[in-house]
Amino acid sequence: MFKVRFIVLATLTAICAGPVAAWADIRLGVFPRRPVAVTHIAFAPLAEHLSQVLGEPVQLIIPKDFRAFWKGVSEKQFDVVHYNQFHYIKSRKEHGYSVIVANEEFGNRQIAGALSVRKDSGISTVADLKGKTILFGGGKKAMGSYIAPTAILKKAGLKAGEDYTVQFAKNPPSAIIGVFNNAANASGSGNVILKIKAVTKKIDASQMTILAESEPFTHLCWAVSDSLPTDTVEEIKTAMTSLKGSPEGRDILKGAKVTDFYAVTDTDFAKVREITQYAIGEVY
Repeated sequence: MFKVRFIVLATLTAICAGPVAAWADIRLGVFPRRPVAVTHIAFAPLAEHLSQVLGEPVQLIIPKDFRAFWKGVSEKQFDVVHYNQFHYIKSRKEHGYSVIVANEEFGNRQIAGALSVRKDSGISTVADLKGKTILFGGGKKAMGSYIAPTAILKKAGLKAGEDYTVQFAKNPPSAIIGVFNNAANASGSGNVILKIKAVTKKIDASQMTILAESEPFTHLCWAVSDSLPTDTVEEIKTAMTSLKGSPEGRDILKGAKVTDFYAVTDTDFAKVREITQYAIGEVY
């Protein structure tokens, strides 16, 4: 009981005080794909479980926005980090992170970028977005919400700043909610966006439609710092990929809004690198 209370206190402190706590042995950083409070509820049980498995405190850190999150990655403030696919390939090259696990969501081990519009918008093809405003979720480092949708637009012959106006929302749910409320003509997000509760609780998702999807690629992933001992890395990987095998583990998965975690390696991100190079010209 003492350990559980300790870890819950640690996770709450992380949100309030930011990503610095000298007494926390393992720092688990999660990107703000969803609102901070929602993300905390989703991943606190996983942090507690990892603490119990490892026998040492795990501090859950949820930065307030993508800029603060990436600052934490680039300064190696996280020992374990959950982020998107572009975050991973960039952090591997520049900061030495190694991928270990990826999400399975709604039973799918891959995801795609998507462009979504209101059904009553009169927009039926990507070409129809010429002269329109597109609201992307999260920023220029968002793989599913910016980079992959940008690849879709580029294949249709559309260039940012020339053929369409780029705007950014705080996160993918905010982007599609904004389009629903007519703040923009289309949104960039992952192709699962219309199934996410953070969206369906706020808007009538049946009034939205996905206009186009990118090529699929490996789902959102988890990586570790090169400062973590190999045996600790293996314990974390095993703890996460074995959750589906017990009722308690399945509860943790459900809370994290995933159907499973599965083991991956760097080679599983070849398609991510290909899309990234095509869309924004960066090589990782």
